[in-house]
Amino acid sequence: MTQAWLILTGPDGRDIAAPTEAQLAETLADLYAGHTRAADGGPGSAVLRFGYDDGLMYQLEVGAGGTVRYEEWSDRDCEIALAEPRRMSAGPDEALQLWKWLAQRQVARIREQDWLDG
Repeated sequence: MTQAWLILTGPDGRDIAAPTEAQLAETLADLYAGHTRAADGGPGSAVLRFGYDDGLMYQLEVGAGGTVRYEEWSDRDCEIALAEPRRMSAGPDEALQLWKWLAQRQVARIREQDWLDG
């Protein structure tokens, strides 16, 4: 049987398996407040990934400035992109909603959002 997984990678590079909604909200609050930095000292970002052991992976990266990047991959090794990456600017509440949808496996709702061209 295929196992689904959910991993949050924070700005510090640490992974949290199966993060709670509270952990997602806390990570975003820290990002938007500017309390977190990347390992190189630059602006931080955090990535939520959802996928299956033997297949698809979806990821939503949120940057400190509110830039969101959504990607779909054939597997967790990012071998084949299934679509062009999508981008948007989002406030903390909108970013949290996107992450919650990904955690709930509601990929179609994410795809339906107003993504920027290119």
